[in-house]
Amino acid sequence: MTKNRPRRRSDEQRWADLADLTLIISREIQYRGYADERAQSLTQSEGMVMRYLLHSEPAAPSQIAAATGLQRTNLSTVLRGLEHKDLIQRQADPNDGRGVTVSPTDHGRANYALVRGEWATTVAAAADHDTAHLDAALTLLTAIKDGLSRTRPRSPSRHPPA
Repeated sequence: MTKNRPRRRSDEQRWADLADLTLIISREIQYRGYADERAQSLTQSEGMVMRYLLHSEPAAPSQIAAATGLQRTNLSTVLRGLEHKDLIQRQADPNDGRGVTVSPTDHGRANYALVRGEWATTVAAAADHDTAHLDAALTLLTAIKDGLSRTRPRSPSRHPPA
């Protein structure tokens, strides 16, 4: 290392910064709420379930739990909340008369589209509508999401982050 050249931060520090920024951005988006009064706020768990159902409907609760990393007892509470908000519906499983499947309602689909529109507006404004690196960011974040989902532990940590 020469005197004039700044020391490059380690890859580990940069990955930690990315994780930290991702959590901060998520919280900032959540903190702002929604400008449109029709938008229904969702908890993080409710959002994960809705996101899964909108891409994989209909699904059995066991499939939803496995895909979202939620424990079945917690999932039952989340499903009741989403049903109470008229965002999902349960129906008899056509392949197993004893079971049920879950799918989004029309209201659930509309709410998700409305919320995504608000997220887009908020994030674009925060970035001054600069799309120069947007595709690269989306590619990287998608790879991270896929890798984390693929390597998810079977049971949640006993020591979740603060």
